[in-house]
Amino acid sequence: MDIRRLDRRAQAFAGEIIAQVRPERLSVPTPCPDWTLYGLLRHIVSQNEGFAAAAGGAETRLSQWRDGRLDGDPRAAYERSAALVDEAFGAEGVLDRKFSLPEVRDGGRFPAAVAIGFHFVDTVVHAWDVAASIGVPWRPDEELVAASLAIALKVPDEPADRGPGLAFERAIDVSAETPDRDRLLALLGRSPGWRPA
Repeated sequence: MDIRRLDRRAQAFAGEIIAQVRPERLSVPTPCPDWTLYGLLRHIVSQNEGFAAAAGGAETRLSQWRDGRLDGDPRAAYERSAALVDEAFGAEGVLDRKFSLPEVRDGGRFPAAVAIGFHFVDTVVHAWDVAASIGVPWRPDEELVAASLAIALKVPDEPADRGPGLAFERAIDVSAETPDRDRLLALLGRSPGWRPA
C-alpha cells in the first residue's frame, strides 16, 4: 500500500467536498459535537499544518497543531495546508523519519508510514464530517474505503483512548451487512445516519 499516494488522493477528495462549503454554512453543527463547521475546517487546516511540520522529523509543539487560520476563505486555507502536506510527505527520506505527534496518546514519535496513515484516515473521515454537515454526497472510492478501514480496525477502542476530548468517540456497533463505508464511520465513532438538526 503506497500510503503517500493514497493520502494525496484523500486530500483531493476532501478538497472537492470543502470546495462546496458556502460562507453562510460555517455556523452549522457537525458530527463532531464540539465544533461548528468553521471549527471543524479550522481543525482540518491545523492538522494539515501539524503533520507537515512533523514530517520534518523534529519535535512539534501542540500549538503547531492548533493554530490554523481560515482567513475568510476555507477552501483556499485548506488548499494551502494540503499543499504543505503534499510537499512535506513527498520529501526525500521522509519515510525513514519518525513523526512527533503531540496529540496522539499524550505525545510520542511514530514511524512515518504509521503517522501518514493516521493523516490519511483522518482526512477521509473528516471529509464525511464536512459532507454530512452541508448535506452533500460522500462517495470515497473502494480503494480509499478499503485502505481507511484497514487502518481504522487497528485503532484501540478502550475508554482511555476514546471519548470526549480525544481523537475519536467509542466505536458504534453495526450489523454484519453494513456497507464498508458506513462500517468505517461507525468504527471511528460516527453515526452513519447523522444529519444536522
